[in-house]
Amino acid sequence: MKKVLVLSGSPRKNGNSDLLCDEFIRGAVESGNEVEKIRVSEKKIGYCGACYYCQKSGGVCAKKDDMPEILQKMIDADVIVLSSPVYFYSIDAQLKTLIDRTVARWTEVKNKEFYYIVTCADDENESQERTIECFRGYAECVEGAVEKGIIYGTGVYTPGEIKNTPAFAQAYEMGKSI
Repeated sequence: MKKVLVLSGSPRKNGNSDLLCDEFIRGAVESGNEVEKIRVSEKKIGYCGACYYCQKSGGVCAKKDDMPEILQKMIDADVIVLSSPVYFYSIDAQLKTLIDRTVARWTEVKNKEFYYIVTCADDENESQERTIECFRGYAECVEGAVEKGIIYGTGVYTPGEIKNTPAFAQAYEMGKSI
């Protein structure tokens, strides 16, 4: 059994990337894993101010919000799933803000398996590559990180459209394979 943390960057509850997260979770739970999903847009996470208070305070951030609890869950997880819709060929602001705030204890996030879930209105996987590169950029900073899989949800805009694509089944199967 692995501890799986799904960070859903979708600002729309039951939006396409959020639905893919749920399918991934369904598969991971059926395989006997412990899974938690955090809808990032429902959490209070302030922007990193680059004050580096965290460097002088043992990893405690000067901002008082939901990030310390989320960061501890990232540290404790075996698997981290990063999920975002594509906004102007990149990740959305909610998830980017969370990633930036890991700076307080970033060296403690170690030895993680990473899965990436991305959706976009465009029909080509290439339209999602910058988003994937953002995820990979973060993972490069995580000691012992291993990329395990990517779900490309292409050609979807209206919430729920993803259910009629191959990505929907792929998300379940990928979650089940953990």
